[in-house]
Amino acid sequence: MAKFRYKAVDSQGKEVLSTVEADSQGAAIEKIRAMKLTPKAIGMVKEDTPDVAATRPAPAAKPKKRSGEIKLPKFMRGSVKTKDLMIFTRQLATLVDAGLPLLRGLRVLHRQTTNEAMKEALAGMLETVETGNTFSESLANYPKIFNNLYVNMVKAGEAGGVLETVLNRLAEFMEKAEKIKNKVKGAMTYPIVVLTAAVGIVVFLMLAVIPKFQQIFDDLMGGEGMPALTQFVIDLSEWVQEYWMFGLAVVVALVVGIKIFKKTPMGSYLSDVIALKAPGFGELTQKTVVARLTRTLGTLLSSGVPVLQALGIVKDTTGNQVIAKALQSVHDSVKEGEGMTAPLGASGAFPPMVVSMVEVGEETGALPEMLIRVANTYDDEVDNAVAAMTSIIEPIMIIFLAVVVGGIVIAMFMPLISIIGTIGQQGS
Repeated sequence: MAKFRYKAVDSQGKEVLSTVEADSQGAAIEKIRAMKLTPKAIGMVKEDTPDVAATRPAPAAKPKKRSGEIKLPKFMRGSVKTKDLMIFTRQLATLVDAGLPLLRGLRVLHRQTTNEAMKEALAGMLETVETGNTFSESLANYPKIFNNLYVNMVKAGEAGGVLETVLNRLAEFMEKAEKIKNKVKGAMTYPIVVLTAAVGIVVFLMLAVIPKFQQIFDDLMGGEGMPALTQFVIDLSEWVQEYWMFGLAVVVALVVGIKIFKKTPMGSYLSDVIALKAPGFGELTQKTVVARLTRTLGTLLSSGVPVLQALGIVKDTTGNQVIAKALQSVHDSVKEGEGMTAPLGASGAFPPMVVSMVEVGEETGALPEMLIRVANTYDDEVDNAVAAMTSIIEPIMIIFLAVVVGGIVIAMFMPLISIIGTIGQQGS
């Protein structure tokens, strides 16, 4: 049996610090509760660690550098990508679910990870847990890797003795969120590539090809008038040759200006409003945001996180200020003892189906399940919308590229046809 050091509160609110022996962390929590105590923090005690039950758990210590270990500078360690975090969560869930103690599971993952940032974080987490702190407290020491959602779900799992279940839910949540994110990114990749290619081709033609045609036309046509389309293309080419640096500066200034404006409170809110109202893309943005927040809220509630705390977490992680403002009104309503349905409907930021499903969930007491169903429904709708958008965008971009490049080619060949006709008449 393993020994666990715990911090708990008795029925009178007095803090108790002691140890208990059990086969697993879940069993230790059950023993603590059997003693009429409410556990607040629990961690496995190493065999060579002295029993310091009468003292408070030590604060998280920074990982010590082992002899002979070469540590890379921070700028060379990279960052922990969502995919790396997703793999870590899934593997840890599998190890804990198989009955492996948390500390041993963390050691296994520390040995096998190749990401320097994650490896350093795991080393620090191991030391934190070994000193008697909880796993959630060790995660909170690395906010750049483990966000508020992750930490609070783990905390709820520890309190309920269902850490492996929460880790599995977290892994599934991240997998679904990453899947939707990749699909939206994939839908935007094609038009961006085509637009970049079109701009590059047009600039090349304007700077390198059209000036040579202009010389030919001046030599052969002797200053005679050219077709309107050809003259327009030549004038545009001359403008690009003369003012291309100015045009580039304007584009850069616009991009930088928009980014700076979006960082201001008004600009950030306005950009979120535009994202939800933009023709074609607004509906897709709304469905993506709603799918993410309903899945997040449903996962938090089903993991035992209190509803007010869950709403606060979702509000901070929604990524859209319009939706966040609506969720704040929901939070205030619930805090006053009212339901979620009325403020959701009054905000106008959520589709009627979401409001109706939340209403049914509140009436039946199955709100987490209803939220997950809404998330699954909107995930499917996002998939269909992305597929439809991709199928529409591809031919539109091909036609656009053909019209731009084809128009320039036709403009250059129109005078050539006239010159060939003139030469033919002179030869006859």
